[in-house]
Amino acid sequence: MDEEKPGYYFDWAATSPPDKEILRESLELSMENWGNPSSLHTKGKEAKLLLEAARKECAEVLGVKSETLFFTSGGTESNHIPLLSVLNKPQKGHVLFSSIEHPSVHEMAAELSKCGWEVEEIPSNKDGIITPENVKKSLKASTVFVSVMAVNNETGAIQPIEEIADMLVEVSKGKRRPKFHTDCVQAAGKIPFFLNHEGIDSASFSAHKISGPRGIGLLYSKNTIEPFLRGGGQENGTRSGTENVFAAIAFSKVLKKYFISEKNPAAEKRFLEQKKTTSEFVKKLSLLKGCVVIPGERILNPENYSPWIIQASFDNIPGQVMLRALDSEGFCISTGSACGSKKDERPVLNAMKVPSDTAKNSVRFSFGFSTSENDMEKLFEKIEEICKKFNGKNIN
Repeated sequence: MDEEKPGYYFDWAATSPPDKEILRESLELSMENWGNPSSLHTKGKEAKLLLEAARKECAEVLGVKSETLFFTSGGTESNHIPLLSVLNKPQKGHVLFSSIEHPSVHEMAAELSKCGWEVEEIPSNKDGIITPENVKKSLKASTVFVSVMAVNNETGAIQPIEEIADMLVEVSKGKRRPKFHTDCVQAAGKIPFFLNHEGIDSASFSAHKISGPRGIGLLYSKNTIEPFLRGGGQENGTRSGTENVFAAIAFSKVLKKYFISEKNPAAEKRFLEQKKTTSEFVKKLSLLKGCVVIPGERILNPENYSPWIIQASFDNIPGQVMLRALDSEGFCISTGSACGSKKDERPVLNAMKVPSDTAKNSVRFSFGFSTSENDMEKLFEKIEEICKKFNGKNIN
């Protein structure tokens, strides 16, 4: 039997290895308090107490009020609830979303278009950034909803969310302001950010990106949302369906453990370490013949990009080939968003006007809390080895 190759995981943007200690502890608590939180008897009240304690802990970490947070089934549903709420409006209007959004936003926006809504993409610049100026140019008197993700899941581009929020507040003085939603799935536990900002109306989060369980998300909504989908009225009527107490507890614990802020020095230290390691990794990639870092801007201005996500393209090596070559050696990467991996399309790179051949050959490397500097050195060595096989020995 062949010796098993060591496993190196570099697809944290798709999902993360579970924090086993937190998941076990959360499962024990939920098994001891297994009642339905909506039930009025003692067992239900016990479960309800745990659910509300988890909500309160999430609120304290995010710096918002508990009543503004709602547990959902994941980031996708947390994006859908505010977006679909526009269907309750008496008149159809104009919806804006960035050209680099997650499929859960742009695919659902396409469905709104079929319902007669005017739907428009906000163009990205070549560096994968949605500028406040481009958002402003796209606004109309009929705009009711704007969605721009906080950190892009393919390039790691950090969007100027606070600046966009400030712009929307400024241009809307004396008139109705469009609701502003931001997808924070790749931001929470990945970069420092502040949610409690005047112009941010709603935000989405997902536990499994930060070592929590799958099937649990969080929606922040500053004001009451009238949901389009109805049911039993759980989560204060915002998200119907029996609450997942185990997952809510686990989410609150991983969020507290990994959220990056001055109040969490361990997470802040790990973030700073990753910034340095990723900067060196990007520099080495940029010096590798035939390798194109996407976008090239991150070489000059790394502070505008998440240190946990890198996109790169390799001459003469299609992305799927590089993925399989690395996978055969025990290295897990991706060619982009796992939610779009079954489609041979790269809408984010297309939005950035990346040449088609470069986009076809691009792959994503994403890292996490347990990724070591040695792991990344091993990854680069293997990339270099594969490039030599495809492009000859003189690649530096």
